[in-house]
Amino acid sequence: MFDLTIVWDYRNALLQGLWTTFWISLVAIGCGFIIGAITYLARSSTNRLLRAISTFYVSAFRGTPLLIQLSIIFFFLPLAGIIVPPITAAILALAFNSGAIQSEILRGGFSTLPKGQREAAWVNGFSKAQSFIHIELPQVIKVTLPALVSEIIDIIKNSSLISTIAVTELMRVAQQYSSTTYRPLEFFIAAGILYLLLTMSVSELGRYLEKRLRHE
Repeated sequence: MFDLTIVWDYRNALLQGLWTTFWISLVAIGCGFIIGAITYLARSSTNRLLRAISTFYVSAFRGTPLLIQLSIIFFFLPLAGIIVPPITAAILALAFNSGAIQSEILRGGFSTLPKGQREAAWVNGFSKAQSFIHIELPQVIKVTLPALVSEIIDIIKNSSLISTIAVTELMRVAQQYSSTTYRPLEFFIAAGILYLLLTMSVSELGRYLEKRLRHE
């Protein structure tokens, strides 16, 4: 008989799993943003090699499943003598996956900037780096915020795949206790509710920030 209250005794473990999901996703998104910005700059470079490498990276990580990327980082790198702990592998896979997507988001955002703005900044004494960080990037973040929030939500949901490499996040906890209690339906529904609460919170925060930025 279906009884969702049975998960109450395991609430601390589920909440700990939720916290692990949250902070891993947050670190991955932050690293992914940096990777995405660097990739955008590489794809905009006049250097053909940089453009080729960055284009291949974006195509490879956007065109293959995250589970394969995670498996390559965690299982295949040790064959080359590179031992990667599960949490580090999870963050790397999520960050590189998100970085490829965020680079495309940023590219779309930069295309909306007025032509000549960069040159005007240089004329006024800004270096290329200063112009990028202080003038262009804030405008792009403002324009692309809805897409970036959507990407954060996707990473939170995709983080459930890191349970396959024994990271004790929310999905892993739900799997463990559903097996020991023989109550898979209750634990997976509970996990789904917690994922939903987390993604809804991120969505609401995104709407709040969008409104604030709109009135600045």
